[in-house]
Amino acid sequence: MTALATTAGLAGDTAPGGPGPGAPAPDRRLRWRSLVSRVGFVLPALVILVALLWALFPGLFTAQNPTETVAPALQAPSAEHWFGTDATGRDLYARVVYGASQSIIGALVAVLVGLVVGTAIGLAAGALGGAVDEVLMRVVDVLLAIPALLLSLSVVILLGFGTTSAAVAVGVTSIAVFARLARSRVVSVRVTDFVEAAYGSGGTFFGVLWRHILPNSLTPVIALAALQFGSAILQISTLGFLGYGAPPPTPEWGLLIAEGRNYVATAWWLTVLPGLIVVFVVLATNRLSQALRGGDAA
Repeated sequence: MTALATTAGLAGDTAPGGPGPGAPAPDRRLRWRSLVSRVGFVLPALVILVALLWALFPGLFTAQNPTETVAPALQAPSAEHWFGTDATGRDLYARVVYGASQSIIGALVAVLVGLVVGTAIGLAAGALGGAVDEVLMRVVDVLLAIPALLLSLSVVILLGFGTTSAAVAVGVTSIAVFARLARSRVVSVRVTDFVEAAYGSGGTFFGVLWRHILPNSLTPVIALAALQFGSAILQISTLGFLGYGAPPPTPEWGLLIAEGRNYVATAWWLTVLPGLIVVFVVLATNRLSQALRGGDAA
């Protein structure tokens, strides 16, 4: 009997679809996936934190002046100058750190413009409906029909060159996206049972809108704001690369890449290193946006 039970147990362990004698336990796989997921969240958060600290407190990360010549021109990265020097002998790492204030803060302004104005338009269209909804959504359709770069260039030309103008221009291009998402959420929330119950309990239109509809519609909008933050960095860097952002010698990530494009063959670090910083920050914001949308199990 004991031998038969042992044989049956071994057969069950090696049956098709079973875990097998050398397979890891299910709880171990779950712990590993949870660890990977948490690391995948913490690392992007650290990248964003460092970028924000660069933008707010650049003097804590470098003692070099970003606009003064400190070494011979076009020195390769070294222990003294981590990112090397540019064509005029300025420390590239210092320029990247100080340039974060132009790109990061400009992106925050752009997202704030799109978030506030777009959410207000979507909230009004979804809550009021009827003719108001039709008019506002047709305006949004017109904004969506215009290429984002063309629209941002038009706004910059109207407002004048500079980081603030570029940030507002990028924010204008994101208004339509926020408006469409906010409207769709408001339309779906306003017909739910708890909203009907709030009206039945004597709630006013604006009271229910503020206390019930708006809070329950903001989660995907905030997630979109995180995603648009990375897109705004790219767009502001693009405008800086084209010469519509911060004027030289003010450091700005897009301008740094533009200044080094003529030295790609002889001084690769002038374009590659600032470009990698932009890529890392944008990828980190996209990862955090996925987590806010609930794509993580962590």
